[in-house]
Amino acid sequence: MADFLAYLFQCAATFIQDTHANGRDLWDSVRNEIDFVLSHPNGWEGFQQTQMRESMVKANLIPDTTQGHARVSFVTEGEASLHFSIENGLPASALQKGEGIAIVDAGGGTVDMSAYSRYAGGDGEPSTFKEIAPPQCHFQGSVFVSIHARMFLENYLAESDFVDDLDHIVRCFDKTTKVRFSSDSQPQYIKFGSTRDNDASCNIRFGQLKLTGEDVATFFEGSVKCIVNAVKEQKGMAHKPIHYVVLVGGFAANDWLFAKVEEGLKSEGVTVIRPENHVNKAVSDGAISFYLDHHVTTRVSKFTYGQFRTAFYEPKNLDHLQRKEKTYTCASGETLVPDFFAVILPKNTQVQEGKEFRQGFGLRSEKKSDIQKVTSNVWAYQGTKANIKWKDQDPTMFTKLCTVEMDLGHVPLSPRPKTSGTGTFYYLGYDLVLFFSSVEMRAQIAWEENGIEKRSPAKIVYDPDITAD
Repeated sequence: MADFLAYLFQCAATFIQDTHANGRDLWDSVRNEIDFVLSHPNGWEGFQQTQMRESMVKANLIPDTTQGHARVSFVTEGEASLHFSIENGLPASALQKGEGIAIVDAGGGTVDMSAYSRYAGGDGEPSTFKEIAPPQCHFQGSVFVSIHARMFLENYLAESDFVDDLDHIVRCFDKTTKVRFSSDSQPQYIKFGSTRDNDASCNIRFGQLKLTGEDVATFFEGSVKCIVNAVKEQKGMAHKPIHYVVLVGGFAANDWLFAKVEEGLKSEGVTVIRPENHVNKAVSDGAISFYLDHHVTTRVSKFTYGQFRTAFYEPKNLDHLQRKEKTYTCASGETLVPDFFAVILPKNTQVQEGKEFRQGFGLRSEKKSDIQKVTSNVWAYQGTKANIKWKDQDPTMFTKLCTVEMDLGHVPLSPRPKTSGTGTFYYLGYDLVLFFSSVEMRAQIAWEENGIEKRSPAKIVYDPDITAD
């Protein structure tokens, strides 16, 4: 990826210097102050963002410093597509009435779904957009049409000598038939060879493979069903009614996909539209608009985020009694119950930019050195249980999102007497502060010294296992 980014950067640099007036002087004046905006599927999280930033460093596009890292911004493909659509085809009624709008970015690998609503600004403030449902990411882009085509043709040509040309035939299907397909009532042709290539048993004549429109339509079924069902699911979770679906991305240019999605959503009272201008450039153009215009000020949480912590054991608490065998005595002499899930941010919560979410923690140890460098894990619950409180209630649906590393050696600590009256221990109380409102999550730690709250940045190390589908 570093090689690819370096290549793109060089292409852009050459183009600007060769085509703009005083292009070389212009480039030299800004080359060390360039900000980069990288887009990614809705389902990607901090782990993938970290890899992308590392690629920027390896490509020598930014220095490996805090200031260098700050020159890279991330935007989801759904949010970038919204910014593109604002300038290229959002219906005026949706903009004026603040109706819900679902943006479907149908690309090569993924189908990204986001939903927004416009809110008019007051007292001269510009209008903004708020996310109204959790974003979705599904692996049903146009490449899966090709995968289904390959599976069909592999079986269809099994007894033909042309099965050895399968890779070439699928490539030809990708470039022509798949792009142009618009009707299942007419035969479809894949031109892959010369006039000498014939096999009547497989409908191959003069280098063209003839397929029925009905067969080709089945290659698209998975993607069409995915988009239709995702919009219906989005409508069910949205904070406002969704009346419009805007289809963008390279796959959106296919007339068959557009027609079948429109047909599938007709009963939902949803209007499906496509911007007129180059839908395959929606993400790239929208990413720049995201950086410059910043239309979205509120986003929706995709999961329930929280942390596992201990609770003070209460003999009359039924939940505690059920987990009595897991209890243990900590450094202070108190009895604790582990694996209590402390929710920091519930799923499908609208989060305004700048809003923080915090969770308090208390660390106890007989050694002061044990609580100077602290790690705290953030977990994502992806299950369906409401008000989940304990890990063992749905253990397979918890995924570690990241680890927050904190250096608290500078916080003054004094020994405290144990509850037993014998010996002392050290206690450190702090709050983990998380910011979910931007595309990239940030963390801080907060503690008190002499009654005054102090804060410090915390390092986030991401786990690679988190996925959103």
